[in-house]
Amino acid sequence: MSKEIKLTEAQLDALRELGGIGAGNAATAMSQLLGKTVMMSVPKIDIIPVEKVPLLMGEPETLVVGVYLRVLGDVLGSMLLSFPRDSAFSLVDVLMGRKVGSTKILSEMDRSALKETGTIVAGAYLNALSSLTHRTLLPCTPNLAFDMMGAIVDYILIGLSQVIEFVIVLEVEFIEKETKVKGFFFILPDAESLNVILKSIGAE
Repeated sequence: MSKEIKLTEAQLDALRELGGIGAGNAATAMSQLLGKTVMMSVPKIDIIPVEKVPLLMGEPETLVVGVYLRVLGDVLGSMLLSFPRDSAFSLVDVLMGRKVGSTKILSEMDRSALKETGTIVAGAYLNALSSLTHRTLLPCTPNLAFDMMGAIVDYILIGLSQVIEFVIVLEVEFIEKETKVKGFFFILPDAESLNVILKSIGAE
């Protein structure tokens, strides 16, 4: 069982700044892509043991849609943008310009739109992390899974050769007019990469 990482308020502020920069960049890119204003905010950001990730969705058996990709370069690990099923369907409606509540099943076009969103969000945070750590970070091609949250996390961890103990978790909100869609964005760095990030914000 992993131990908790305790951060000072100054270190949490540094993480919040990272969250805000990534959210702003992601929102700008999505707005340009869609031709309409889409805001993104990060109400909460923290570092938690990896075994607690599935519980953030309620239960490990909760059905979610997850877009995940590996990160290569000087910092190794994965990134995962995840939404409960109904929230993912609402986000698809926003992305595709439909009335919210229209989507009942994901088409290939819907899946592509979600993958593109995951790519944009991951790219925004990779750029922010790169500026913070002064390291090169390279995203791989995204994959999409529709499964239980626990199964998706297990699949990601099995596919990594690095040991992942802690996760940077960002609660995210996508806002378009009156519609607000909540989800989670996870940065899963290996132990060495997490140390690089923590040292960059003055933590060990």
